[in-house]
Parts: sequence; structure tokens; C-alpha cells
Amino acid sequence: MAQTATISTFEIALSDVDRHVYETLSLKVAIHPSETAEYCWTRVLAYCLEYQEGIAFSKGGISDPDDPPVFVRDLTGAMQVWVEIGAPDAARLHKAAKASPRVALYTHRDPRIVLRGYEGATIFRVNEIPVYAIDRALLDELAPRLERRVRCALSVTDRQLYLDFAGTVLSGEVEEFALPT
Repeated sequence: MAQTATISTFEIALSDVDRHVYETLSLKVAIHPSETAEYCWTRVLAYCLEYQEGIAFSKGGISDPDDPPVFVRDLTGAMQVWVEIGAPDAARLHKAAKASPRVALYTHRDPRIVLRGYEGATIFRVNEIPVYAIDRALLDELAPRLERRVRCALSVTDRQLYLDFAGTVLSGEVEEFALPT
């Protein structure tokens, strides 16, 4: 019998000073049984860092190979932003770059190893795809905080993240890398 996804509810007071985005987000996140806490937190943080009108999580989460984990569609339904999480293969990034005007990759893994995996690969518009590495120490602190209900405030300043859990503040940076050409 196949295991089903667990649903977690995130209440996040987002203050992204870098982009002038101030919102209170109420997110229902389906967590696939094979999904790690670090992957889930990376997906949630990517959602917050890319937040704009039309943003959504894919319906199938990590189990849907055709949809991006996080995406933005305009009012006509056209894909505007395709956000990948982790270390997708080069063919998937190539497909994403052909399907969407903007593609971003957020990873919870060692960025040097992730980037090495793309060396020599053909990826459409490779120079336009940023790779964002979430601070591993921050993800290690966040992992045990993945529960059915998560309530926090997220402040973003100069790509530095500050997560406040009822007075306990965790921080880390988001470092940007370029895909190898």
C-alpha cells in the first residue's frame, strides 16, 4: 500500500526587505513520504523568496515529474516562473528554461557538488538560471521544526534569512551561484 503525503500548515509573516514584499502567508504543504525535512524547508523558503501574485506549489509535490515544485502563472495561465528544488538533472532545467521566462534553482545540498553535476550539459539559457543555496546550518536547525503546524516570521535582508519562532531566532544566508557554461 502506497503511503500518502502529510499535510503541514505554515503561517508565515513574510518581510522581504530586498523585494519590498510584506505578506502574511497561510500555506498548506503536502509532504511526500520520501521528502526530507531539509527539502521541504527549502521548498517553503523558495516559495517565500519568490513570492508574488500567482505563485503556487505543484499539486503532486515531488511525485509529479512534469510540474515544477513551485511556480508562478499569470492570469492567463501562462508559466512565468519555474522554481526547481534540490538537484534536478540538466534535462529538466533545459525543459524548464524552454517553458518559462524565468527559472531558478534552490538547493539544500552542497552547491559545489550540485554545480559539478551540470558541467558539460546543454541547458537552454544557462546564463539566466540562478542557483540559490540555502545555508546548511540553518536547514539543520529548521529540520526538527517541521511539524503539522508551523508558525513563524521570516525576514529577508540582503539575502540573509531570519526566522523567528516565538522569540527563538534562527538565521542563515542564501548564496547565489551561476550554472557552469
